[in-house]
Amino acid sequence: MITHIQGKLTEKNPTDVVIDCNGVGYLLNISMHTYSQIPDNEYLKLFTYLLVKEDSHTLYGFSSVAEREIFKLLISVSGVGASIARTMLSSLTPKQVREGIAVGDVALIQSIKGMERVTTPHTLIKLKKKFKSN
Repeated sequence: MITHIQGKLTEKNPTDVVIDCNGVGYLLNISMHTYSQIPDNEYLKLFTYLLVKEDSHTLYGFSSVAEREIFKLLISVSGVGASIARTMLSSLTPKQVREGIAVGDVALIQSIKGMERVTTPHTLIKLKKKFKSN
C-alpha cells in the first residue's frame, strides 16, 4: 500500500491535487479539509489511501493520519462510499465527524450532502460501533 506521497505540488484544486515525485505525477482526490490545510509552498506530503475497485484504482490524499483513518472507517460501513466519506470530511473536520458519530448526532450527520438518504438508524449504529472500537 502507498502510505504517503511527498513531492512537488504541481496542481491544487478543491477536489484534487497533483504531486510530482521524481517525474511521476500522482493525482490524489482530497477533501475540502485537506485542501484548507495545504500550504501554497512547493513541496507537500499527504497521507494516502488507495481504493481498488473492479474498474478503477483511486488514490485519496489526507493532511493527517487521523483524517485518513476516519475515511477508512467510514468506507468500511455498507452504504457509505468514498464519495460520501470525502463529502463528510469536506463538510466537517475529522474531529467533528468522530464526535458527531460517537454521540449519535443524526441531525449533524444528515445535514451533510448525500448522507440524508443513506443515514438510516441502522447505518448510524454501524458507524458508532466502528468508531467506538477504534
